[in-house]
Amino acid sequence: MNSSKPTYDDGAIRCDEQGLRIRCYYPWGAKQIPYDSIRGVTAVPLTGLRGRWRIWGSGDLRHWWNLDPRRPRKRTALVLDVGHWVKPTITPEDPEAVVRCLGR
Repeated sequence: MNSSKPTYDDGAIRCDEQGLRIRCYYPWGAKQIPYDSIRGVTAVPLTGLRGRWRIWGSGDLRHWWNLDPRRPRKRTALVLDVGHWVKPTITPEDPEAVVRCLGR
């Protein structure tokens, strides 16, 4: 069990000393991304054509959205560049706080 103190945790996204943890990323659980694996982060507005209604998965085989049933009510997504074709795309409750945690 991870006993480190989180610097951000909204129930779906957690930032702590080990890195960024995306809960409900895979059908079988979470994805842990060490901070040094994140090459960049881009904030994008959520629109009808750009993820607002994507609750989970991918529509373009380029972005993978974690499970977030509250996504239709949110305005901003964060696209994480981790050096792979598929980019984890998340919608934290406080995107600015996550960007600060990532040091960007």
